[in-house]
This record gives sequence, C-alpha cells and structure tokens, in this order.
Amino acid sequence: MTTLLYDGSFDGLLTTVFDVFEYRYQDVEMISKEKFVHENMFAEIHEVITQHEKAERVLNKLEKNIGKLGIHQLLKVFLSEDTELEKLILSAIRQSIQHPDENILQNYTDENILKISKICKSVDRERHRMTAFVRFEKMQDGVFFAKIDPDFNVIPLIRKHFKDRYQDQKWMVYDLRRNYGILYNLENCDFFYPEEKLNFNQYQEKFHDEEQNYQKLWQRYFVKTNIVERKNMKLHVQHVPKRYWKYLTEKN
Repeated sequence: MTTLLYDGSFDGLLTTVFDVFEYRYQDVEMISKEKFVHENMFAEIHEVITQHEKAERVLNKLEKNIGKLGIHQLLKVFLSEDTELEKLILSAIRQSIQHPDENILQNYTDENILKISKICKSVDRERHRMTAFVRFEKMQDGVFFAKIDPDFNVIPLIRKHFKDRYQDQKWMVYDLRRNYGILYNLENCDFFYPEEKLNFNQYQEKFHDEEQNYQKLWQRYFVKTNIVERKNMKLHVQHVPKRYWKYLTEKN
C-alpha cells in the first residue's frame, strides 16, 4: 500500500496522478495533503514534488480524453474540498485512460462518477449564489469591497464573472473562511493572499461616507416597499436562503 503526500494545490494533485502512473502504483491507500496525513505504519510514503511540466502532461492527456469541460468538472471537485476529492479525481482519470473513447463522466452507474456529478451541481449552485447575493461596499480608498463565506472554494470560479461585469471600478472579493481573494485594479485581476486574516472589528469605520448614506437609504426603501399583506416567508427563504442574508444590505 502506498500513501502519496502532495502540497494541496491542483498542480500538485495532477503531479501526484502522474507519479501514480509513472511508478505504477496500483494499491494507493490514499492521496493526502501533507498537513492532513494520517500515517499507516504499513504504508509506503511517497512525497510528491509539484512539477508544472508533469501537471501539464496530465492536463493534455485529459483534454484529449474528456475535453476541457471534463477538466472543468474535475476542477470543481477539487474546489469542493470534499474529503474524498483526491480519490474521486484519481478514479476519473484512471477510467478516462482505460476508456479514452467513452465519455466516462456520464457513466453514472459508477459510484465515483455519480458523486462527481453531485459535487459539481452543488459547487455550481454555490457559485451562482455568490454572484447573485454578493454586495459590494465602497471603502474610504474608493475600492469596492465584498466579503464572502462560501461552502466551497468558488473564488476561482467567480473571478471571470466579476471581472467582466465590473470593469470600470476597483474592487476586491475576499473569502472570510479561506483568507484569500481576488483584486481588480482596472488593469489586472489577480488573487491576493493576506499574511493575516483581515480585521473586521473596525470594518465599518473604513466605509466611505457615500456607502453609509447609501445603506441607510436602501434599508429605508426596503422597509417602505415591503408589503406586509403579501409577505410569503417560506417562498422568500426558498429563493434567498437565510445563510446568505448576511451579504444583503437590506437584511442588516
């Protein structure tokens, strides 16, 4: 039995897959991020050194077998942070190599492929909600700032949406749970990784005056236009689940 340890990156995982085939590991006990490994005294430990060239070779092979859409599905599984993501991705890649002429990601009779499909739907749903419910707040430096706390690591999946939609203003989207985000400065849209978690104790003190006035006006408008007699809380929660209310100005 072999346990493979990698650095937790997508390139690292693809390098790991490359090593599985290069060293012909058939009895892989687990693939694990280095900090989460649970040692088995009977398992051989293989520490993977991430190599972009190896990862690229795996991607090229996958593109031939399952296409860019298939690769995107495996990326969603990776971003889901599911406890079995490494096992699921390895299984899918093995099947794509064994059956290169089949669309293996539609073989829902396979337990792993079925779970991949379910994970992708969940990640897509969370991605959509992050683009629908996120609210930007103007800060004193003129940057529009949005904080999110998604169930899955969807920042890479929503980057293009915000870049395409808000090209005329500087903005940041920050993931509270994972302590990183995306920053657009009118030219580039890059990931940023603060050394420390952002301090939100004084968060509202950094609001631009316009933002404070806007929020008061919006909350007042929301109250005035809310027709009590037509209130349907069950339907409202169905379309806007309560866990997303923290993003909405009118709910605070």
